[in-house]
Amino acid sequence: MFYVIGLGLCDEKDITVRGLEAVKSCSRVYLEAYTSILMVNKDRLEAFYGKSLIIADRDMVELESDEILRDAATENVAFLVVGDPFGATTHTDLLLRARDLQIPTQIIHNASIINAAGCSGLQLYNFGQTVSLVFFTDAWKPDSFYDRIAENAKFGLHTLVLLDIKVKEQNEENLARGRKIYEPPRYMSIPTAVDQLLEIESIRKEGVLDGDSTLAIALSRVGSIPSGEESTDDDDGTQRIVAGTLSDLQAQPESVFGKPLHSLIIAGKRLHELEAIYAGAFAVNQENWNRIAKKTS
Repeated sequence: MFYVIGLGLCDEKDITVRGLEAVKSCSRVYLEAYTSILMVNKDRLEAFYGKSLIIADRDMVELESDEILRDAATENVAFLVVGDPFGATTHTDLLLRARDLQIPTQIIHNASIINAAGCSGLQLYNFGQTVSLVFFTDAWKPDSFYDRIAENAKFGLHTLVLLDIKVKEQNEENLARGRKIYEPPRYMSIPTAVDQLLEIESIRKEGVLDGDSTLAIALSRVGSIPSGEESTDDDDGTQRIVAGTLSDLQAQPESVFGKPLHSLIIAGKRLHELEAIYAGAFAVNQENWNRIAKKTS
């Protein structure tokens, strides 16, 4: 059996009972480590699961799927995914390959940012298409996300924006020379995301996003809860929610948003009254939030 198991959002204890039972039955267990990350290290996962984990980076998943699926027709093999198994198209591809090889498969679901975004107070059935925002470079500033946000906005729907992470990435020189030298991990911050969104608006000029009137909600480490231990750090890594206009968020220091991973919600212009009230509790400027929210309710 080839299991694809969702791990949830935070730490080793977020796995479901069914998922943990499946992991313990497996001869090999892979941990996918590039579409997202948990907030704890591999050692803690191994101690809790009672299994050694094989890190599956992008190259392994995309180029060595046969190795991952090896003997899965006669043994139990698990592929662990942060969030829910269907949060990335790569995992669907693995399942299709298993199907072609007539390997039995089982999916074990878990929470993901797609549904946990409801912690913002915005109602899940009022969300439209989810988009991804990658780090811009001087030569590459993809803007297809802008069209999806525009389509959502047309119907008053919210947009969940997933912010880029760079794990085990090579710079252009090392990539060109074939050197397996990797850059330090990078995680897009909320201010960077807002800067990039408004930069594309300044280029496209279609009025989809406005710094002073577009409401947004920043999410950090969704699902993380205090450990109960005293922290000597002002930022203990627990969940944070910060709301405001894009300009409000842009003006905040990065420390306000907490540690990565981050996501951003662009609020639709058809806010339900309860959404406005609930999300408004997280606003950096409640008076401004309430004034703008009343125009969209």
